[in-house]
Amino acid sequence: MATRLYVGNLPFSATEEELRSVFGEFGTVEQVELVMDRATGRPRGFGFVQMDQAGATAAIEKLDGTQMGGRSINVNVAMERTERAPRPRRNNNW
Repeated sequence: MATRLYVGNLPFSATEEELRSVFGEFGTVEQVELVMDRATGRPRGFGFVQMDQAGATAAIEKLDGTQMGGRSINVNVAMERTERAPRPRRNNNW
């Protein structure tokens, strides 16, 4: 079963190919996703890597806190996104 990893504090110049190469040293990388800002299309400095469980464990141990592009990256198991409560509607009542 694959494990989804959160990779934070990435340099804005990081590419999916670069992450695939770095994490590929620890196991089979199934998917890489860099999160982009919707408005500007620029990277937001974090992403996700999905890989085999043994490789994910090794990647967390070896890569968390290491330097990438001059920044200390954070690597841990991604948490499932929780359901957000709907925002209350504003009726512009002053």
